[in-house]
Amino acid sequence: MTQQAPDETYFAHPDNASIETVIIPRARDLGSFEVRRALPSTEKQMIGPFVFFDQVGPGEFITGEGVDVRPHPHIGLSTVTYLFDGEITHKDSLGYDQVIRPGDINWMTAGKGIVHSERTPQELRAKGSKLFGNQLWVALPKQLEETDPEFLHTGKNELPIITDNDKTVRLVTGSIYGETSPVKTFTDMIYVDYAMNEGAKVPIPVDYEERGIYVFEGEIDIAGDSFEAGQLLVLRPGDEITITAKRPSRIVLLGGEPMDGPRYLWWNFVSSSKERMEQAKHDWKAGKFDQVLGETEFIPLPEE
Repeated sequence: MTQQAPDETYFAHPDNASIETVIIPRARDLGSFEVRRALPSTEKQMIGPFVFFDQVGPGEFITGEGVDVRPHPHIGLSTVTYLFDGEITHKDSLGYDQVIRPGDINWMTAGKGIVHSERTPQELRAKGSKLFGNQLWVALPKQLEETDPEFLHTGKNELPIITDNDKTVRLVTGSIYGETSPVKTFTDMIYVDYAMNEGAKVPIPVDYEERGIYVFEGEIDIAGDSFEAGQLLVLRPGDEITITAKRPSRIVLLGGEPMDGPRYLWWNFVSSSKERMEQAKHDWKAGKFDQVLGETEFIPLPEE
């Protein structure tokens, strides 16, 4: 989705030795659903390659309504869409037309430039629908910022799942607990979806230097401290922790190796170069990006 103006974000520095920072994003009301942005923030720009993190929903659309994100451009990043509930139709300037459903992952690499739209499928508009999920941006390594654009869809049945009596763990990217995701990434990174019953425990290993835990639903315990939904916990490097669900909970683990330097973000563009950002602004305003087949609308360049 296109980036909105940053929301006000709150921070806490708990006494818990394993947690560096707690980021508490404020919800932005978009009518039928809310968006909470945890990254980027003034306290933390990135966790591993993840430079943007939005909780989308949970929300519910009445009959005839839905998401309508008009065509807009990206450069220098990969967008990642992962849903817990609802559906979104992705269309892009490469010609892809793909519906994403809960448990699937859409991975769109913008590289030197791509345009896409995101809308609620027409069949869901006819009966009303829900939406709940996670949208992320992954910064590309400097040497790959101008790579050719690409789109990959991976269905939920292709992703490794680890289950027992009190939890279901879906590995979306990276390697953990002896499993490896088939999703191709450009850097060493991890994204794991945990659905936990009350009392369930999961270890968070130290395989990745930068790690964060986001609580989507419920409440978790780490070494005697409780954390409720709507918080991003930035973990200290090297500390192996165990998470306990105090009630039924949904959390994700994200992280990876540190990026090769800071990134500039403006609107939907990410780059290690200010000059490249300015070129992208000019190109979108001048109509030099490829267009999305079948779309007649677009989001104009915001006024600076």
